[in-house]
Amino acid sequence: MEEFNPENQPEQPQVIIPAEEATQIQVRFMTQVYGWMAGALALTGGVAMLVGASPEIQELVFGNRLVFFGLIILELFVVGYLSRNLFEMTPNQAVGAFAGYALLNGVTLGIIFMVYTAESIASTFFITAGTFGVMSLYGFVTGTDLSRWGNLLFMALIGLVIASVVNIFLASSMLYWITSFIGVALFVALTAYDTQKVKGLAFIGYGDEGADRKAAVWGALTLYLDFVNLFLYLLRFFGRRR
Repeated sequence: MEEFNPENQPEQPQVIIPAEEATQIQVRFMTQVYGWMAGALALTGGVAMLVGASPEIQELVFGNRLVFFGLIILELFVVGYLSRNLFEMTPNQAVGAFAGYALLNGVTLGIIFMVYTAESIASTFFITAGTFGVMSLYGFVTGTDLSRWGNLLFMALIGLVIASVVNIFLASSMLYWITSFIGVALFVALTAYDTQKVKGLAFIGYGDEGADRKAAVWGALTLYLDFVNLFLYLLRFFGRRR
């Protein structure tokens, strides 16, 4: 469960652009964002399916706790590194780091194919895609300023993380379902909030193709994390165990 926030995001240039052209720039930018996001999801899903179909890889990754938790820590490190350095990287480095994270995530998410049936995973994915699509569209087209949601969503995310960690030790069924409901609601809201935030980055790379690509990668990673977390929480409700 991760939320991505860059620390060295450059200031957006102060330019005057006709409204129609500004809309076209935002649409092109978001198309690029969704393209990178879709590619990362395809990579994650493909690797997860490979892990789920290979007993040898399963034994290597999940048969040794040190390996599994080492991969989790590595994932967190990659996201943290991107948070601090994405806009300092070259465009190719940013893309490579994003792809590396998506691959690592696929390895650790391979466990869902060991726990749930492929049919329920597929149906949950489509439910997630529909829900994500609706909320992301809302975030893109709404005239309401969603930035005021920021502090509330951040506090809710911290509370969710704490409750989830506590429940590792309590193993409470009630707390499990409470955090599941909250998790779905939180990442539904974050999808709209983050989409509007990402849309606002469309002009960072105005006139600079490299900066534009890095901003798109940042946006793709942000929405990718929302999608994956929403999927995992929905899987608690719709997944059928083997």
